[in-house]
Amino acid sequence: MNAVYARLILPHPTGNLKEEIYQFLLHNHPATAEHCMEVGEEAGRIAKQYGANVEAAQAAGYLHDISAVFPNPERIRVAVELGIEVLPEEEVFPMIIHQKISKAMARDLFHIQDDEILDAVGCHTTLREHATRLDKVLFVADKIRWDQSGTPPYLEQVKAKLEHSLDAAAFEYIHYLWQRKETLKVIHPWLEQAYYDLEQGI
Repeated sequence: MNAVYARLILPHPTGNLKEEIYQFLLHNHPATAEHCMEVGEEAGRIAKQYGANVEAAQAAGYLHDISAVFPNPERIRVAVELGIEVLPEEEVFPMIIHQKISKAMARDLFHIQDDEILDAVGCHTTLREHATRLDKVLFVADKIRWDQSGTPPYLEQVKAKLEHSLDAAAFEYIHYLWQRKETLKVIHPWLEQAYYDLEQGI
């Protein structure tokens, strides 16, 4: 196991992925535990609505923010130690690279081998070009069950779009950011690619 994980308290294997992730977060970053559980349940609901794999969606949701155990100032170093490519935008705004670190942790610590789950975890903040259905399910679930205080300013618009189209819901959130891109610290290239890809599809 990579030495970067040495200080983490790992859960006892139980065969119950949800419970293992919950215990892992309670011991290492309790503030994120409930958020990950909520996103997992929301992802499962959206997956059922749009014919995606419900169990895979739930697993991706439970796993998506496990990298919160590493604070922002450590994330670039952690990514490098894990052999993850670091983009210039991620150097400037390390919060974004947590999606890639969560993907690595899902594989290394929770032994997830399903590439569809891993890839969804790995792009849940920015989405990506040619996103899979599961990518979009997790992306939208995370935006609906956000981890900040208060109500997301885009929430009602995203939920309204989700009644009719998963793609439209994903695009609604990215379009919300796009309208405010001058205020963002960076525009991640994956987000930009997802914007134009979804815009063309819609």
